[in-house]
Amino acid sequence: MKPDNGIDVLEQDIANYNSALLDILLIDRTTGKNIVWASDDYAYMGDAYGACKQITPSLIIGKNTRIIQPRIAKAQQDQLNRTRNKAEVFTPSWVCNAQNNLIDEAWFGRKDVFNTSDGTTWQPIEAPIRFPDDKQHTWKKYVDANRMEITCGEAPYLVSRYDTTTGVAIPIKNRIGLLDRKLRIVAENTEDEEDWWKWMERAFQSIYGYEFQGDNLLLARENLLYTFVDYIRFYLRREPTLREMKRIATIVSWNLWQMDGTTYTIPYSKIKENEEQMMIFDMFSQPADDDYTKPCCIKDWRSKVILEFRSLLKGGK
Repeated sequence: MKPDNGIDVLEQDIANYNSALLDILLIDRTTGKNIVWASDDYAYMGDAYGACKQITPSLIIGKNTRIIQPRIAKAQQDQLNRTRNKAEVFTPSWVCNAQNNLIDEAWFGRKDVFNTSDGTTWQPIEAPIRFPDDKQHTWKKYVDANRMEITCGEAPYLVSRYDTTTGVAIPIKNRIGLLDRKLRIVAENTEDEEDWWKWMERAFQSIYGYEFQGDNLLLARENLLYTFVDYIRFYLRREPTLREMKRIATIVSWNLWQMDGTTYTIPYSKIKENEEQMMIFDMFSQPADDDYTKPCCIKDWRSKVILEFRSLLKGGK
């Protein structure tokens, strides 16, 4: 698996390593199908690239392996179009760091837990992270604490493999994502590979995010998977096995999902309402079941249950 630096993640590399791994990264766990493009940005390439069409491996590998690009690698006009037409917000890494620092300041009860920031730069704290002296703020509680990035794009708040303003790789010890912080804690508090794996996996299980556009979602999932590769290389000094890669990809495919944040369903879905009022002859004019979709589902890894995301909102919907 390549790479261990920067933004140069290619779907062809993933497919070459193992085609099933790319299949996992493309699956929509709510429908059992693949995520959809949810954008007309690629429609010029043919009908298969329409907004409502599924993203399949054949559309993004081979001669098409570079069509999906991180925002920093997109042409300037494409970036502007995404902002204007999709309300896509560009968040510099230093802003992500500053806001993530506020989350940790509230949790730990003190400032400058993981790094000290100075405008657009930051300096990591070199010493092991200190935890409050109470049972509610242990390192294990920190790793298990659920965190979610809404409309996550490429997931810059969750992982920071590269600087979003330059595309330059960020060294592991300087990374500022919510998952990066958890993985640092795991490394500082586990004593062997078995324990490291257990808590590393729990860290991945605690990180969530949703995104509307399919290309962004795939990039986010790839960023989390490659973050796992980076950390296992850095801390265990070895390459991950295929079984390990599939395990993490499966967690990521559940925890980062495609959703319309206004309806809590997959993009462009139709919602059945007033089903009980349907007249007997109406059945002949109803869309097929495939035209409807149930609300997006996510997995609670600690209780091992599948939940509708909307059930987690206050009062449901």
